[in-house]
Amino acid sequence: MPTTIKATFGPSFKEVEVGDVVILATDEPMVLDSGTSVSDIPVAYKTYGCLNKDKSNAIVVCHGLTGDQYVAQDHPVTGKPGWWHDIVGPGKILDTDQYYIICANVIGSCLGSFGPKSVNPETNKPYNLDFPVITIGDMVKAQKLLVDYLGIEKLFAVIGGSMGGMVALEWSVRFPQSLKSCVVIASAARHTAQNIAFHEIGRQAIMADPNWAKGEYINQGLYPVKGLAVARMTAHVTYLSEAGLQSKFGRGLQDRDQLSYGFDADFQVESYLRYQGVTFVDRFDPNAYLYITRAMDYFDLVAQHDGMLAKAFEGTKVEFCIVSFSSDWLFPTSESKLIVHALTAAGAKVSFMEVETNKGHDAFLLDEPEFHSTLDGFIKRIARSGS
Repeated sequence: MPTTIKATFGPSFKEVEVGDVVILATDEPMVLDSGTSVSDIPVAYKTYGCLNKDKSNAIVVCHGLTGDQYVAQDHPVTGKPGWWHDIVGPGKILDTDQYYIICANVIGSCLGSFGPKSVNPETNKPYNLDFPVITIGDMVKAQKLLVDYLGIEKLFAVIGGSMGGMVALEWSVRFPQSLKSCVVIASAARHTAQNIAFHEIGRQAIMADPNWAKGEYINQGLYPVKGLAVARMTAHVTYLSEAGLQSKFGRGLQDRDQLSYGFDADFQVESYLRYQGVTFVDRFDPNAYLYITRAMDYFDLVAQHDGMLAKAFEGTKVEFCIVSFSSDWLFPTSESKLIVHALTAAGAKVSFMEVETNKGHDAFLLDEPEFHSTLDGFIKRIARSGS
């Protein structure tokens, strides 16, 4: 069983070691929601802290759309700190002196887990678009196999923001006996038409790039840099808020005193978005972007339970914390309230907090004291409640 695996990124196909990898579904194939059976699935993950004697202190942290397993350590491609380094670590809210933190790269992604860049043993080439369509449910099934592999019967908590919140919710519905608590941050029980629309714009930008080569860019030594960058720029706007953008950039000019009367980046906000697009192409795979956005689009716990979300939580013993942000228009507070109402109707224990902020959807990744206090309080309360 390998302990490391290599992944490639960006136009230069830079190779990086992605750390711990376990091969799952070796004895029995995992059946995807689409009906396709897959076996020998690599899942890349990182753990922080130590598992206690009775294995009751494990917390699964679920990453967002373009996130990864590097929640609390420097990223191997960018060198930047982990995406939740303010939350996870010794003495922090998710205290690694007390808890065993598990963060797995979701299947369909590109940092070591089973995804479109994985090599198809039948062709000895990347799957590319022959990779099966996956769902949020499939991501959770793979994570459950990982948790089983680690010998953990019941998790202290599953926590996630954005797409990670969808994954956390799916955990609570699909495997309610396997977790004690669930924290859903800036997320929803289903993707809205608006969010599907933004994802489609991103996918079309990638596929319109000639270098996408119908998904075969790796085999042809190409890379759809422009298309992927535009997809990222579009998505990044949705992670912010109008008030936040106005406060940070306004109509400020970029390295100039007057308009150029051309199509260069006259405004600071334009330069910022171009930077976000350019840096993104070095750390993410275009086909993986197609697959994961599709998984989010397909997520719909309401439809899966006959149009009644409360049915998803009937009889659950899981305790929930739902958090939203006032300026988040990608996953607005109204979507969180739908989850809260459904949980209440099902008789579940639930706490809810709307955090006032102008930081938009990305607030859960930033220094937001009220959010941090809410999460910290919930974790400590669950710990005090015992088994």
